[in-house]
Amino acid sequence: MSYQTLLLDVKDNIAVVTLNRPDKLNALNTQTINDLNSVFDELKENEGVYVIVLTGSGEKAFVAGADIKELNKLDIISAKEFAEKGQQVFNKIEKFDKPIIAAVNGFALGGGCELALACHIRLASDNAKFGQPEVNLGIIPGYGGSQRLARLINTGRAMEYILTADMISADEAYRIGLVNKVYPLNELLDKAIEMAKKITGKGQQAIRLAVKAVKAVDQMSLNEGQNLEASLFALCCGTEDFKEGTSAFLEKRKPEFKNK
Repeated sequence: MSYQTLLLDVKDNIAVVTLNRPDKLNALNTQTINDLNSVFDELKENEGVYVIVLTGSGEKAFVAGADIKELNKLDIISAKEFAEKGQQVFNKIEKFDKPIIAAVNGFALGGGCELALACHIRLASDNAKFGQPEVNLGIIPGYGGSQRLARLINTGRAMEYILTADMISADEAYRIGLVNKVYPLNELLDKAIEMAKKITGKGQQAIRLAVKAVKAVDQMSLNEGQNLEASLFALCCGTEDFKEGTSAFLEKRKPEFKNK
């Protein structure tokens, strides 16, 4: 399937989704949100895709924010619908059962930062800049930024960055735990694909259940999370991959997972 604002390339069980509005610094508009919604529906159904890498076209921006021309037309009724639609799509990304790696090349501001926050792992180029600058426009984050940023880096820091609209450099993003790793721009996508390949070599039943277990931490108490973990652990032990993985370890050979 082709998309108006995205490029999709699938190879070796890895899907690379590229936001492709370089003349607008990949700014999010209604069409982009709809395309993201559709492409993740497609990737969910594609059993040949194990890991997704999400990035932006060009060297300047992952996503530089929302389309201000669209924002300017909102009123109090349409704005709530606008925010809820974006939240719905970003929630789908966050809850996706296949790992999603954001390869953040350049600016990730406003909706771009919120999109990166919804992904499971974030890698950044050394020229990346993160931020929630919405108050400069007289609004607040609308696609989950106030919630996910606070959960990821703590409430005090999130409050500071949202209220001041200050941008966060790649080095600072790494220091505060906003990103997992920082690479030179020309190495970023290769490093993201390298990580994706490492994940594709594992038993995918376990990978998907591990994603589910870790993502539950924001919604559950410790006891509830441990109960879920025990249940998912038990499910793993009923798979062919579990038998293969443990047998391979005992036989001192590389496992050949069938993802069953």
